[in-house]
Amino acid sequence: MITRRFLIAATAASALMIRAATAEEVKLITPGEAHENVQSGVLKLVDVREPFEWKESGVAAGADLIAMRDPAIAAKFHDLSGGDKTAPIALICRTGIRSAAVAEYLAKNGYTNVYSVDGGMFGNSTNPGWRRKGLPVGAVE
Repeated sequence: MITRRFLIAATAASALMIRAATAEEVKLITPGEAHENVQSGVLKLVDVREPFEWKESGVAAGADLIAMRDPAIAAKFHDLSGGDKTAPIALICRTGIRSAAVAEYLAKNGYTNVYSVDGGMFGNSTNPGWRRKGLPVGAVE
């Protein structure tokens, strides 16, 4: 059984609590599965990286942008989901650590269908990530 331990890099503005978590607490989705489901309209994809990262490397095609440290993160996810906490949402970041942290935060706040994109945009030890899979990326100005 694979376990990932990480600390949430939280700020008071993001209202996330610092704690360790395991991969079993977060549902993972591959970049390919996320792309396919976004294209078919089954789920929303949200990039939780910082705005400078979106500009530097682009974002996954079809992704909405809500930075992890945005003070209005809860309200923005509420708006994105139309208040439906069962709406399918996949989160993506650089390697999957921050997206897993935000997925855990959302789950603790009542969201029941949230996923973290394994490997994020640039890959990790278990998945090569969105870009190395050759999935479409859009520019941010």
